[in-house]
Amino acid sequence: MTQQELLAIKQRFGIIGQSPLLNRNIEVAVQVARTDLSVLITGESGVGKEHFPKIIHAYSARKHGPYFAVNCGAIPEGTIDSELFGHEKGAFTDAKNEHKGYFEIADGGTLFLDEVGELPLQTQVRLLRVLETGEYLRMGSSQVRKTNVRVVAATNLNMRQAIDEGRFREDLYYRLNTVEIRVPALRERKEDIPLLFRKFAVDFCNRYQMPPLSLSEEATMLLQNSYWRGNIRQLKNLAEQIAVIEMDHQISADTLRRYLPQEENRQEIVLRNPSQQSGKDYSHEIGILYNMVMQNRKELEDLRALLENGNRENVVARNNDKAPAIGITPTRDEEEIVPDEEASLRIDDGEKERIRRALELSGGNRKVAAEKVGLSERTLYRKIKEYGL
Repeated sequence: MTQQELLAIKQRFGIIGQSPLLNRNIEVAVQVARTDLSVLITGESGVGKEHFPKIIHAYSARKHGPYFAVNCGAIPEGTIDSELFGHEKGAFTDAKNEHKGYFEIADGGTLFLDEVGELPLQTQVRLLRVLETGEYLRMGSSQVRKTNVRVVAATNLNMRQAIDEGRFREDLYYRLNTVEIRVPALRERKEDIPLLFRKFAVDFCNRYQMPPLSLSEEATMLLQNSYWRGNIRQLKNLAEQIAVIEMDHQISADTLRRYLPQEENRQEIVLRNPSQQSGKDYSHEIGILYNMVMQNRKELEDLRALLENGNRENVVARNNDKAPAIGITPTRDEEEIVPDEEASLRIDDGEKERIRRALELSGGNRKVAAEKVGLSERTLYRKIKEYGL
């Protein structure tokens, strides 16, 4: 697919970004659209999975047929079968008239089942029959009906875990997952984050008649290195808040930090690719543990600084008592308790000075300097720029 064709698809469906992962997904969607294969779209909540069923429908032979999107997680369990397959008059207490389901009214078109992992097990049995035979029954009816519907499904669940826990049928999973399109999380396409933010900012500034926003270089780096647990949805929400609240629309990193969750102001937490996970998603637990470790580390540093400062005060007091003359060599005991230059890096005597001295001691080696002051290389690099070192 040429770059011009890719750009035309993105403009048509409102997709923003140049990530190779995103471009590959679009190419797969267009390619599979020419068939009638079932497609399962996976990815975290808020990554934009809803664009790909529309692409598949628009580039298929069914493009002139109906297209319906059904959020399976938003329909109560007691009515989901009626919504999908329809019901006859009198099928249940409130069934005063017959009702056509989505598989009937979408005949000849495409049906997008969003949050398919939330379907009840009984409904999964019915869905499997439709996918395999094209046949279904209305609730309260024994008449077999036929439908010719292309099903595209999406989920943000770990489907292997759902199968292992008995919440999703394995045979239905393989029937839906003939072709899988995994939409990358926002943190996997960092190069697209500034583009998306600018697009959202322009839209909201125009809507609310605000001056245009601009990001400093440090703010752009902060955007790209944040975790974005809520993905594109979270980024869009942040852009709207800043556009409405901030009077100064020259956005600095410090301004941006006020709108980011606390954990996203810390070093980025790296998790396994969702497609490689075989069990529970522990991202929330990891975030909690990370914050606990950081808090404990700060308390240990404060305690160490307090003890070392106390030792230094003892040395000064002893030297004053002994009042040694210039040129007299200190005793062995005095040498052992006087902190050396490298140990003094751990004394809380100012972050800028600590970093400067660490760089001197390491001969400019940032990796070694970062270890001496207890920072990550990324944080040290940011501090060097911040302090002009």
